[in-house]
Order: sequence, then structure tokens, then C-alpha cells
Amino acid sequence: MHLVGQVAPLFEAPCYDPETNKISNVSLEDLKSRWVILFFYPLDFSSVCPTELIALSSVQDQFKSLNAELLTISVDSAYSHKAWAEGELKDHELKFKLVSDLTKRMSRDYGVLDEDSGVSLRGSFIIDPEGKVQYHLCHNLKTARNIPELLETLKALQNPGACMANWKY
Repeated sequence: MHLVGQVAPLFEAPCYDPETNKISNVSLEDLKSRWVILFFYPLDFSSVCPTELIALSSVQDQFKSLNAELLTISVDSAYSHKAWAEGELKDHELKFKLVSDLTKRMSRDYGVLDEDSGVSLRGSFIIDPEGKVQYHLCHNLKTARNIPELLETLKALQNPGACMANWKY
């Protein structure tokens, strides 16, 4: 499914916010006027997922400085996210919301649900302040993503002319 250039599917879902230590709801509609990064991953407490979230935590302030809201999403519950953040990830000062897609609706709407395993593939989306998907990349379950590349892609989308000067072929 191709979403680039399309209006991003809206959602409202429960999430765990490590900054406030609360479970609440997050809505894509409420984030309009900001850049939004959706970062789908298969499951909490798995082998590759913590490395990706730890890598995100190391650059999360850079995303914030670019007016981007980072939302990580899996099919786990918000309570599982809380336990994972307070356990295995407690030393990494997460400042982004961990969103629950327990119904798998978001994963289906964004075309990243692996129906056979019932979990999300590793999908990354960048949504612009007008609510349109400007970038989408999807990896299989075993391949981690390049977090610095995601950050550079956001910068390129925000300032297309400037990024071309830095490209190396």
C-alpha cells in the first residue's frame, strides 16, 4: 500500500508517556501543525526492538528541535509499554510516547501489519504539518532501521534545497 502524498490515516489510541509516567490517549488530529514520526515496531520485550528505541532516545532531542513529535507504536498494550519502559529501558530516558495498537487498526491502516504473525513490521512514516505522509520505509521483522538516516530524511523534507548540497554519490 502506498501512502506517500496521501492524507495520513487518523487515529486515537492509548499510550504510555514516560515523561509524565501516565497512560492517556494520543490523537494524530491533535498533532496537526507539527511534523510527526510514526515508528512501528513488532513487540515490546523482543530482541531487536530495544536497540531501535534506545537509538531513538539518543537523538530524540534533535527530533524535538525540528518540531517533530515522535510516536513509537506496537500491538502491545499501554500497560506493557509502561512495564517495558520502567524495566528494560529505564536507563534511557525516553521522552516519546509508546502507543498501543492492541486492535491492530493502525498497523492495518498504515499497511505494516504482518497478518501471519499478528505484529507490525518495522515501518517508519514522516507526516508533514498538513497531515500528509511524506515518507514511508518498511523493514522486515529482523532488520533494524538506521535512526540517523530517519533524522536526516526529516531534515531533507523540511528543507529540500539545503539537503541536496550535502548528498554524496
